[in-house]
Amino acid sequence: MKLLVIVLCLVGVIKCDTDWWRTANIYQIYPRSFKDSNGDGIGNLNGITEKLVYLKYLGIDAIWLSPIFKSPMADFGYDISDFYDIQPEYGTMADFEALLSASHKCGIKVLLDFVPNHSSDENEWFKKSAMKDPEFKDFYVWHPGKDDPANPGRKLPPSNWLSVFRGSAWKFHEGRGEYYLHQFVYQQPDLNYKNPKVVDAMKDVLRFWLDKGVDGFRVDAVPHLFEVIPDDGQILDEPLSNNTNDPDNYEYLDHIFTKDRPEAIDMVYQWREVVDEFTKKTGDTRILLTEAYSNITTLMSYYGDGIRNGSHAPFNFYLIMHLNNGSNAVDFNKAIRIWLDNMPQGCAANWVIGNHDQMREASRFGTDRIDLINMILNTLPGISVTYNGEEIGMTDVFLTWEQTKDPAACNSDPQHYQQFTRDPERTPFQWDDSLSAGFSTNPNTWLPVSPLYRDINVKLQQKASRSHLKVFQQLIQLRTTETLRKGQVEIRNHGDNVLSITRRLSGKDTYIMLANIGSQTETIDVSDIFPGRLNFHIVSVDSHWNKGNVVPKPMLQLDPHESFILKGSGSGSYYGYLMQNQLLHI
Repeated sequence: MKLLVIVLCLVGVIKCDTDWWRTANIYQIYPRSFKDSNGDGIGNLNGITEKLVYLKYLGIDAIWLSPIFKSPMADFGYDISDFYDIQPEYGTMADFEALLSASHKCGIKVLLDFVPNHSSDENEWFKKSAMKDPEFKDFYVWHPGKDDPANPGRKLPPSNWLSVFRGSAWKFHEGRGEYYLHQFVYQQPDLNYKNPKVVDAMKDVLRFWLDKGVDGFRVDAVPHLFEVIPDDGQILDEPLSNNTNDPDNYEYLDHIFTKDRPEAIDMVYQWREVVDEFTKKTGDTRILLTEAYSNITTLMSYYGDGIRNGSHAPFNFYLIMHLNNGSNAVDFNKAIRIWLDNMPQGCAANWVIGNHDQMREASRFGTDRIDLINMILNTLPGISVTYNGEEIGMTDVFLTWEQTKDPAACNSDPQHYQQFTRDPERTPFQWDDSLSAGFSTNPNTWLPVSPLYRDINVKLQQKASRSHLKVFQQLIQLRTTETLRKGQVEIRNHGDNVLSITRRLSGKDTYIMLANIGSQTETIDVSDIFPGRLNFHIVSVDSHWNKGNVVPKPMLQLDPHESFILKGSGSGSYYGYLMQNQLLHI
């Protein structure tokens, strides 16, 4: 009885809507580091086009490109000087159109990074705003500053607000004689969303790229869109968080006036309306994915308010925020359940384990858990999001202070930069064991290539009889089955260390993912999950089992960090029992 109660509390039914995005395999490409086609040491659009055959081989449904727009690269593309043009290092508009066309011919959707919170200070909008051009005067957040009591005539920043990249979020502009807000680097002035002209301008940016044929957007830094600035201009200081003693650290303050404002969520609803215009026009769904490291209540509101639709998928960072190499199966279960238990009915879940801002999964969880993590990510219901390189188990690369490029690190110092840098997960993709890992013909790449590239690369893993790449490819193929697209999900931990994810669909094969997250051998009774015959369907690289092996007995042993997926024909009598007990809907 105890077992049945536990399982019934963890069961859900997925809405059987087959629109492409609901179970999509999305692959994030960091263009600067993916493939260099012209030998300058920097990845580009033509390099991505060259590698579409690889993405098709993986089984990817959609690629999401980190920013490719014209930029002085103060924050490597997140400081946009022209929202309507391509960064010359990456190619031309014709190159982008060729990539878009070739991707669509391969059956691969293309998503772009939409960066709405700020522009570059080299953007014409900002230049005109600084000159008080009537059309652009209030395009950005300006303030004359506060009087300095110690120095009459001198102005101080209007508040204590901090930049995500350290230090004051206010920068004095000599030309205009006022401070402007920048919640990231000072070369990224914040746009003023209280100005309807800004709202319209950014909607026009979306329409421009949708007209080009892009299939959707990942929306950057949504929680920072709006700030509390009273009409009288008396901006309030944010309270201390008591999380750190470093007054320049973003975590020093509790960001009650500059983050997670309800107006930002409403703005997402408005962007959804723009995207839906094109869905109705073409009959092919265009999507919004939104980035926010926020609490679960706020994140769920991004989906919609019951009247208006919002983000198709607010990115789920709970596997990043709450799990590390010290987490056990109970922790994984909780991190998974928090999303499924709170998600509005009819919405699609999504799972993210790494990106260009986070440590690579192999470095965060350990190289002996690469297959285990990928199996968990890809057997859960909904959308899977994979950062380029995770499929082959790339690891973070140590870089010296002199090699560091990331502004988040460069704004610190040689003693502390490693706790802020994002460069280690952004190093060039490892294609083969040739010069510069096959990423470039240039020995001098924009960031150094991993010293491990001869042992960890695509070419080697494609040839191997077993490899992380082949496990990943099998997982993506598995996700195309009806069971994983439409079936129910059961998530259980068996003791502290073993996690199981079971996918069932009436009349179809059942799939059971088992992962020993711990460092000791564990034994579980698989007949508790499925009473019939089971075969090994996908096995981790170091497992002693082979695909097709029959599970010899109910008591199944898992070696430390071993993972595999079992296949059972039909749904079994246990499924019938569950169907009679009014399953929870997710």
